[in-house]
Amino acid sequence: MITLYHGSNVCIDKIDLDKCNPYKDFGQAFYLTTVRAQAMDVALARVDIFGGEPMVNAYNFDEKLLSDGTLTFKSFDGYTDEWGDFVYMHRDETNVPPYMHPFDVVYGPIANDRVGLQIRNYRLGNIDKQEFLRRLHYMKGITFQYAFCTQRSIEKLKLYECK
Repeated sequence: MITLYHGSNVCIDKIDLDKCNPYKDFGQAFYLTTVRAQAMDVALARVDIFGGEPMVNAYNFDEKLLSDGTLTFKSFDGYTDEWGDFVYMHRDETNVPPYMHPFDVVYGPIANDRVGLQIRNYRLGNIDKQEFLRRLHYMKGITFQYAFCTQRSIEKLKLYECK
């Protein structure tokens, strides 16, 4: 069992995928981290934008479900070409409707917050693939995220704390 954290300005006891942005690193999903401080940083940013109080929602998750066939799972161990292609397909807002993959859960590095600019530069041919990947590196160093992409996967998250 692992604990995963989600930063917000509200307590989230019922996760609604329809409220999630479809143009994120791994598509429309509920994003979590194993690092509480990282979730608090996200919570503080949400408060700056929307007001309210910073909340770190903590969920228990049985990670065996990722390897026993219960959930389909895709994992990226670093800033690879495959990861860059995956992020590009999901973050490129010219894809209408948004690109969707077949996985319940995706795990991998967080892309730089200025990914939209880098996608535009790459699409227009202003930078090559290697420069695109270099510019996608997260400014705070490599940090990983879990994306719960389906209702089936979300049902496996058990909220145990919100504060």
